[in-house]
Amino acid sequence: MAGQQATEAYVGMWQAMARAGETSNWQAPELAQYATGNALTTITRSLYADHFNHVVSRGRPKNNPTVSAVDPPNNPSTVRINDCGDSTNWLQYKEGTNEPVDNSPGGRRSIVAEVKKQADGSWKVDRFAVEGLGSC
Repeated sequence: MAGQQATEAYVGMWQAMARAGETSNWQAPELAQYATGNALTTITRSLYADHFNHVVSRGRPKNNPTVSAVDPPNNPSTVRINDCGDSTNWLQYKEGTNEPVDNSPGGRRSIVAEVKKQADGSWKVDRFAVEGLGSC
């Protein structure tokens, strides 16, 4: 149950980030439904930088999350997730154009995330790390 709820929050975070990225909306309220702490700060800073630089994203990432740890086992409050996220169809463009920001085709990256149970019983991504292109 905890693993499933944490995984749903994890995938929800990436989808919310993709939707917010369409307009580089670093203030999208939906982001806080799935992320908190360092994860939320990382996302909002990234989206703000995109906004400042007139960069938008198009498409959606593909995620393949698996639960790698549940702690404590009997009454979980933290779930660790490993993923091999694919950004092939989630790329960045200069705002108002079809011009890619770089020539990177996107691709697969190793991602590790920590999802925590909140006081209200919901699950939110607290932190995550994304490795370089081709890392999985």
